[in-house]
Amino acid sequence: MVWVEQFLSKYPELSVFLAISIGYLIGGFKFGGFSLGPVTGSLFAGILIGQFAHVPIAGMAKSLLFLLFLFGIGYSVGPQFLQALKRDGMKPVLLSVVVCVTGLIMAVLVAKILDLDPGFAAGLLSGALTESPAMGTATEAINALPLPEADRARFVAHIAVADAVCYVFGAVGVILFCSVAGPRLLGIDLVAEALKLEKEYGITRKVAGVSSAWHRFEIRAYEVADGAPVAGLSIAAAEAKFPEHRLFIQRLRRGGMIIEAAPEVVIKSGDIVAVSGTREVLVSVLGPRAEEIEDRELLDVPVSVSDVLLTSPDLNGRCIAEVAKEDWTRSVYLRAITRGGQDIPIAPGITVERGDILRLVGPEAIVSSAAKRIGVVVAPTTATDFLVLGLAIFLGGLVGVLVTFPIGDMRISLSTSVGTLLAGLLVGHLRTRFPLFGRIPDAAVSLMTSLGLAAFVAMTGLHAGPVFASAIAEAGIGLLFGGIIVTMVPMIVGLYFGRYVLGMNPILLLGGLAGAQTMTAGMAAVQDRSGSTVAVLGYTPAVPIGHILLTTWGTVIVGIVAG
Repeated sequence: MVWVEQFLSKYPELSVFLAISIGYLIGGFKFGGFSLGPVTGSLFAGILIGQFAHVPIAGMAKSLLFLLFLFGIGYSVGPQFLQALKRDGMKPVLLSVVVCVTGLIMAVLVAKILDLDPGFAAGLLSGALTESPAMGTATEAINALPLPEADRARFVAHIAVADAVCYVFGAVGVILFCSVAGPRLLGIDLVAEALKLEKEYGITRKVAGVSSAWHRFEIRAYEVADGAPVAGLSIAAAEAKFPEHRLFIQRLRRGGMIIEAAPEVVIKSGDIVAVSGTREVLVSVLGPRAEEIEDRELLDVPVSVSDVLLTSPDLNGRCIAEVAKEDWTRSVYLRAITRGGQDIPIAPGITVERGDILRLVGPEAIVSSAAKRIGVVVAPTTATDFLVLGLAIFLGGLVGVLVTFPIGDMRISLSTSVGTLLAGLLVGHLRTRFPLFGRIPDAAVSLMTSLGLAAFVAMTGLHAGPVFASAIAEAGIGLLFGGIIVTMVPMIVGLYFGRYVLGMNPILLLGGLAGAQTMTAGMAAVQDRSGSTVAVLGYTPAVPIGHILLTTWGTVIVGIVAG
């Protein structure tokens, strides 16, 4: 085994990639629906490899990868951040603030009671509150402390140890609380509450084997029989007979000629009309009333599917049902809404917000025209605006160094980490107003966030590996129980604050609690047990606040404990 140790020590860069690979393998294992995930898996893999070899880790490499991750996170949530501070989204935002602040207070109290050093305290916070990026801000804060190098290195290693000890219950605790304990404490039936909320928003529950009417679009041809209800009506009047189904006539064939649809064109018996709509509606509404005709030439209408970034202030905050009544939405169908990387359910009562990505389907010319009113088409790109990327990280880091705040007798800088996160947030927001500004492909952002954080925590694990056993012995079992307290108290406080002070809907409240601790798996558990996706509406406004505050707490707790 000596040669293994020598090899890993001589080629630390290969050790990092090995840790990432093993981390993704570990993170992929599921235990009753729970998995560690690739980030925590990479941490454990790094610690494991560190048992066999003392792998030297370059501080600059860790910082570089971590800053890329933070910028990517900020860039991703930026379009939704300001929207999260407005209107109905304010309740999940306040909930997130209360949960995060309570988490910080409990972490500080536990650290004081257990007499933890700054490293253990920061790892307690990052693990119990399931926010691995806090490890990075804490590392930077520890490295800035006026202490001997050996002490700083020991404290940094302790971060990974405490995070590894506290993370497992942190993740499992949030998942079980949001999906099981929380509903029981509120005395609610998740399924019944989800159905009630869906009805309020106008969401139609999916039926097994049948696709949602909002997701399947077709054009079919039907012959207008003698005495048909639409015979003798103009196209505008015929379409008005089915306002709730949004059926539109694209064109018609009369006497061998194809006539393009216009509102004033009168439909006659014997005409063959090409009607667009959702598959289920065409089958159930028109199928029994008219004979379907196969007319390839008539049905050969160019159809476009486009992803459009919503930037229009006129549409921001309006519900889908209201927008669907606009003249320019005729023949345009909404297939999907993506908000902050999460799919939002589509229903008449759901509002659209600046930064949403709307997937439109319909005739090419009409979709193109509608897209101009909504915002800008998100066309696939492989080019990254490195000018904006590099300058934003530099300026954000500079602001982070220059901005300081007092904690006791010390002055702690905002840190380059938090400054970079805020820079990403700003650039992400600006691209909703100036869509061609700072464009970064989704695949590039995904690589920055996934690889950046996984590599950072893998390096942290490698650094902590050699001292892991001795650190565990030093921290004792109190660290584990302290982590349980730090995980559960914010959840309980948030639950009752959100329900009885903010008056939040229980489903949105549980989604908001998962978002406040940036635990997507917690939201997924609520969705699974309720049989509905509607919890995401509480999750999306809360998660940007959770990312920002919990990441910042890494700096704050080091300053408080060290002071």
